[in-house]
Amino acid sequence: MTIETQGARGEVVLRLVPHLTDINTNGHIFGGWVLSQMDIAGGIVAGRIAQGPVATVAIESMTFITPILLGDIVSVYAHEERRGRTSVAIRIDVIATRGADMQEVRLTSGVYTFVALDANYRPRPLPTT
Repeated sequence: MTIETQGARGEVVLRLVPHLTDINTNGHIFGGWVLSQMDIAGGIVAGRIAQGPVATVAIESMTFITPILLGDIVSVYAHEERRGRTSVAIRIDVIATRGADMQEVRLTSGVYTFVALDANYRPRPLPTT
């Protein structure tokens, strides 16, 4: 079952399988694990847009929709949502492929903002498109 078209989600930036060490006390995947995967994927996309180093400056919104389960194949999709002079907001959606029937389950979604950095780690203008 496909929830959305790949174009609406953006590109698959990461595809992972959580390990036993990623489980929290409730038996689900630790929320911090997925936040870090989203930050990595968003940073990859933002770095391409900035054509250089970026830093995460904000998580504008974050919604956990359903738990990640051990055995899920986790896909992290990302695309540019908007850009400013020195920063870019990246929409990140996380989808699990679950079970023998390979059902797609929407796990979480968020918007991360990254700022482009110069050689002195100060904000710099994004390249013009």
